[in-house]
Amino acid sequence: MIRFEHVTKRYADGTTAVDDLSFEVAEGELVTLVGPSGCGKTTTMKMVNRLIEPTGGRILLDGDDISAVDPVRLRRRIGYVIQQVGLFPHKTVLENTATVPHLLGWKRGKGRDRAAELLDLVGLDPSVYGDRYPDQLSGGQRQRVGVARALAADPPVLLMDEPFGAVDPVVRERLQNEFLKLQAQVRKTVLFVTHDIEEAVRLGDRIAVYGQGRIEQFDSPATVLGAPATPYVADFVGADRGLKRLSVTPIEESDLDQPPVVHLDDPLTAATDRLRAEGARWAVVLDGRDNLHGWIPADATASPDATGTVREHARRMEAWLPLGAPLKQAFATMLQHDAGWIAVIDEESEGRFLGVLTPARLHEALRRSIDADAQHVPRAEVAVETVARAATA
Repeated sequence: MIRFEHVTKRYADGTTAVDDLSFEVAEGELVTLVGPSGCGKTTTMKMVNRLIEPTGGRILLDGDDISAVDPVRLRRRIGYVIQQVGLFPHKTVLENTATVPHLLGWKRGKGRDRAAELLDLVGLDPSVYGDRYPDQLSGGQRQRVGVARALAADPPVLLMDEPFGAVDPVVRERLQNEFLKLQAQVRKTVLFVTHDIEEAVRLGDRIAVYGQGRIEQFDSPATVLGAPATPYVADFVGADRGLKRLSVTPIEESDLDQPPVVHLDDPLTAATDRLRAEGARWAVVLDGRDNLHGWIPADATASPDATGTVREHARRMEAWLPLGAPLKQAFATMLQHDAGWIAVIDEESEGRFLGVLTPARLHEALRRSIDADAQHVPRAEVAVETVARAATA
């Protein structure tokens, strides 16, 4: 969708902002451009909508050389979101959102309907917020309006220049989550500029790590964190890149252990026998459809006075996650609940229990993920030596 071919931007004073840049962004892909201030990432983005003209090379948008396209018409085909949002203070939220459709000649009713649809999509009820003015909104709400406005004319390409940089960390994380959900629905081709490697890793399908005017590495977040291409990239992503990689490594079924399992209506004596047979201190409790219900400790079944069914002694399960959740979230859940394991379920089948993830298996999953990238094979095919395995060998 977007292709840079040997693009250079050199200013009259001899400063080279971008030097012989060549890369491609596929349709529907979100690429984050990350690097320190002054490295050329914003210049790169602004050349796509011709706010800055390149000195050499060419940029293609959906196969067309943008230098042959009228800049105004080009910009109306590209959504653009900036850190300061840039809403018109004298226009309502609905009017701000409908700006580009009106410029494109849409009928007023159609433009307002589209604006209302987009406001709802970004979590702002148009019946509540549509008639408000920008100064009546919080920073996070204004940022959502900026995203809605950029999407209003349904552009194929979205340019975002540190759009969440001006809000506090809590709101920023919430906006990132909402944007990921939005992108999953609209699948725009996105260039996203940030100086924050954690934001780049969290949002990007691929990351372009900038040095001075050049891309040092252009790859998936997992590869950038697991196998930095140069010492510069390794230094930029940080010594804690292993921890950062947790956020882009999903839980897979091959990562899970299979503990003892009992069902709600099983006699308590059957649960006792199962736990003794497996030498386990607890069992996962499932309902009649094998969906996760809770857990039961061995001491609840071992008492001579314990009678009845598992249902009467089962405990609520607090520590659980869906398959595909990032390992970082799994680690955080373990810490939050002081849990030695978390249950993993299949949300697509209404909560079917799949297994449990332990700290040892989490560490193993991270190591296998790194090795899988290095060997270019699926993660499940990678075997790693662990302390537990070595001790029993």
